[in-house]
Amino acid sequence: MSFLERQLEDPVRFRRLKRWFIIGLVLVLLSEIVLPLVFPGDHPHDFRFESIPAWGALYGLLSCVVIILASKLIGKLWLMRREDFYDD
Repeated sequence: MSFLERQLEDPVRFRRLKRWFIIGLVLVLLSEIVLPLVFPGDHPHDFRFESIPAWGALYGLLSCVVIILASKLIGKLWLMRREDFYDD
């Protein structure tokens, strides 16, 4: 049994692992917002919205969501066939 399987089987360890994962995500989020305010960069921004803290992370998240939704729509409308497609 691997290390990850042992961690995921035990409910107490799983909750602990989940809690540390969420804490890590919150720390990354806070650093993305706070660090640019504390240490402003010298590079000029081409657009006004680029100066919003965590703009890159928000734009990346939104882009990923759009890509996932578009690929699901393409799969549903173009790739999927009826259940009885091969029944003749």
